[in-house]
Amino acid sequence: MSTIIYLIRHSDTTDELGIRNTNETSQIINEKEILSIKGEKDSNKLSKNKELENIDVLWSSSYVRAKQTAKYIASINNLQLNIDERLNERKLGNLEEIAEFMKDKKTRDVSEVQLVFPKFKTSDGESLEETKRRMLDFIIEILEKYKEKRIAVVSHGGSIKFLLLNWCILNNSKKLEYKGRMLNITSPCLLKLTFSDKKLIDLIQVI
Repeated sequence: MSTIIYLIRHSDTTDELGIRNTNETSQIINEKEILSIKGEKDSNKLSKNKELENIDVLWSSSYVRAKQTAKYIASINNLQLNIDERLNERKLGNLEEIAEFMKDKKTRDVSEVQLVFPKFKTSDGESLEETKRRMLDFIIEILEKYKEKRIAVVSHGGSIKFLLLNWCILNNSKKLEYKGRMLNITSPCLLKLTFSDKKLIDLIQVI
């Protein structure tokens, strides 16, 4: 029998303007970002997808928006929510260094640029390669622990894209492809990864 991992990107978040707590770093602010009303509705709808029925175990990053997305899956499946920081979004780090790096790029999507520059990181951030490594370490661990189970994992756009580079190619449009099928890592998205032991045998996008 196979082991199924459902890899989920959190739902839409709320844009915040105005006064910030100046004692908080950009990283702390990022970790505390909450779902929008649309994000809450989308998370509820996502949890009712037939693929997410009878999940055996549920994991999430420690970020608020990921846990808020996962809570609906936990409720429907009557599961405890497990947290692992290896599922967190890649740490961007110093925003001035990011701005300098991005100034001559044709996109404002930092994760898309990092797909092309996998070694880039700020002085206090993470590279694609570092994020990819910790994400894969987590996946290998749960494949060993929950063999032949159905596992839901809620994480983040950048981290999910970087993990998928273990099995996918990056096409000319800087999009991920698996066996000719292009993947669109939206908020939210639902990917079904089927493993035989630790070998990926199929990957499809459900949502």
